[in-house]
Amino acid sequence: MRIELIAVGKRMPTWIETACKEYTKRLPENIQFNLIEISPAKRSKNNTVDNYKQKEQEKIEAKLSSNNIIIALDEKGTLISSQELADKLKIWIDDNQHISLIIGGADGLSNEIKNKASNIWSLSKMTLPHGLVRVMIIEQIYRAWTILNNHPYHRE
Repeated sequence: MRIELIAVGKRMPTWIETACKEYTKRLPENIQFNLIEISPAKRSKNNTVDNYKQKEQEKIEAKLSSNNIIIALDEKGTLISSQELADKLKIWIDDNQHISLIIGGADGLSNEIKNKASNIWSLSKMTLPHGLVRVMIIEQIYRAWTILNNHPYHRE
């Protein structure tokens, strides 16, 4: 199975890149994780939030594979637990499904991207820094795998 994390934003601090690489390295060979960075829309005083979202949407759509399950990340989405993610990961692995998780830019995701998504998930009711969300997603994927494999990393 393949999981793509499509994230609007570039030039993350070194500690974010280091953490993402560490958790990616821990995943087994049958889970391929790939981070795809999208450049944010250029900001100007003569533009609107909707225009920024539209430009970022076009870049995101260019990276989406047509057969992937799309999951948008949004603070207003559904909260899921680590165990629920593990249950989903088991299905994805068993069915060899490919997943695209999407992190929007500073202004969030366009409604069009959200409408294309199979699910909209939230990691917290709080607004989180986008770089930290990258780390949280890959860590939770690793945690879900450890739950499925009775690894002592996750404790109830």
